[in-house]
Amino acid sequence: MSLEIWARTSGPIDTQRLAAAVADLLENGDLLVLAGDLGAGKTCFTQGIGQALGIDQRITSPTFTLANHYQGRLELNHLDVYRIEQLSDSLDLDLPELLETGVTVIEWGEQLTPELPSSHLNVKLLLDGPTDDHRRLSFSSDGVAWAGRWDALAAALEEWAEQ
Repeated sequence: MSLEIWARTSGPIDTQRLAAAVADLLENGDLLVLAGDLGAGKTCFTQGIGQALGIDQRITSPTFTLANHYQGRLELNHLDVYRIEQLSDSLDLDLPELLETGVTVIEWGEQLTPELPSSHLNVKLLLDGPTDDHRRLSFSSDGVAWAGRWDALAAALEEWAEQ
């Protein structure tokens, strides 16, 4: 059974606050797959996760480096696979090893779905509102990793949940 939660944010700080609420539920080995158009707030979302994990470094998009690693309460592996043209290129990222430690966030990760574990949290960010700052976010998961935390996730996102 696939579950889905929809939420709305009204600016970058609000998006980071929402991501921080999600980060409070993260466990070692979790994978978040971020999808959305350019400028939809994927890196901003990751920054909110990093702040909540106690990471003091500036979190930037690893578009050209493919992966950045940060240390906080949990290690944060931040990947951006926008520039990967073929699925076989993802082998260079050594995803299985990355997923063993910390939390892994993959921007544009939907293109790697065949290579990803079946248990992960999908976050889709959409531009939606009267200004470019407004976002609509969809959270879904088919895997077992989030099944036991789904009610906690819904509660954490209540402030932003669509009515």
